[in-house]
Amino acid sequence: MVGYQEFVSLSQSPDSEERGSAAHLSALAYLNHVGPADEQAALYAALIGFLDDPSVKVRAALAYGLLHSSEAPRPIMLALLHDSAVIARAVMQYSPVLIDADLMGLIKTLDLSMLVAVVQRTRLSPRLAAAIVARGHDPVTLRLLRRHDVALGDGLLAELAVSLGGNAEMRGALLARPELPAAARLLLVQKATEALRGARIVKGAVEEDRLGRILRDCGDTALSAIGEREAARTGAGAYVAGLIVSDRVNTRVLLHAVVTGHVMFFAECLAELARAPRSKVFGLLENGSRPALNALLVRCGLGEGVRNLLARLVLHARASDLADDAAARHYVVTVLTEELIAEHGGVIPEELEEAFAYLSEQNILLARKAARGVMTAFAGETAGAMALPMGEARLALPAA
Repeated sequence: MVGYQEFVSLSQSPDSEERGSAAHLSALAYLNHVGPADEQAALYAALIGFLDDPSVKVRAALAYGLLHSSEAPRPIMLALLHDSAVIARAVMQYSPVLIDADLMGLIKTLDLSMLVAVVQRTRLSPRLAAAIVARGHDPVTLRLLRRHDVALGDGLLAELAVSLGGNAEMRGALLARPELPAAARLLLVQKATEALRGARIVKGAVEEDRLGRILRDCGDTALSAIGEREAARTGAGAYVAGLIVSDRVNTRVLLHAVVTGHVMFFAECLAELARAPRSKVFGLLENGSRPALNALLVRCGLGEGVRNLLARLVLHARASDLADDAAARHYVVTVLTEELIAEHGGVIPEELEEAFAYLSEQNILLARKAARGVMTAFAGETAGAMALPMGEARLALPAA
């Protein structure tokens, strides 16, 4: 307990440490005051008086006492916001008294350290976040992107994907945000693909044609996986419509969507192409007859050969777990490939050349995936030795 006379002595002391103690005590007393109004007014006047103290230590002690309280007097906090840099940064970062209107006018002129202080505030509105991004300081924008509790809005995220997607760190921070719009996510995946294609370590390790096939397959998987995610969340109609307008939905993409188990995205594509209700398309894919499926694919504007191939694929997919079972995928792709060869006598029509090339690529990839771990699993379950053919004994050549 500090008496009034003792407080006055501390306040008027030539020692800045003692005046700082008095300032801090005044702040705590004001915030915790439960007495008469005139006493509260006297404490408020004391706080105002410490604002004019020539010592930064004293004003800092005052700020420290009021910093985290929502009951701190606004005029005092606004005055401290324009105090020395060390005090202003603390007030900017921690004071809950400040509102957007207090900060919006300052954002355009703040230096980098003050911008960082704003980004570290407990709560940031989308409007304030957009103003910070508009300053164009990449390190600050990166800090903001890594704060998933701050809503940035679809439009701003899409703009950042276009303008900053070429930077690997920015790209990673954007892709880590769950609310990133699907079109922006696909754009960033494309930028990452191009970065990989141009990386010396990648080009030196993988032959060019094979690298192109790998990246194309990964790109198709990303495209359909993003569509599947959107379909499961809010519906992928807008995403799919954008793909169709940009001519990204083709036979290869439709086949890949089913083969990888992204059936919701596949259904969204058919619904958009056929201009049919999504519920009806889902019902046909799940239980529709072959003629009904063919009628749906006709409305999608697909050629006869592609229609027959997709209808077969859907019927095979109903009996297989294509989402998680690589062996099932390999089986289905193998069956479709063999059916195409048998049906056309080994002469694949031009309409189906793209589809056949895709199935052939997938046959190799899926065969490798299905084979991985098979020998290990077999060895773990089999106790006996495996009988391997013995070759002829080889002559040992003498050392030269």
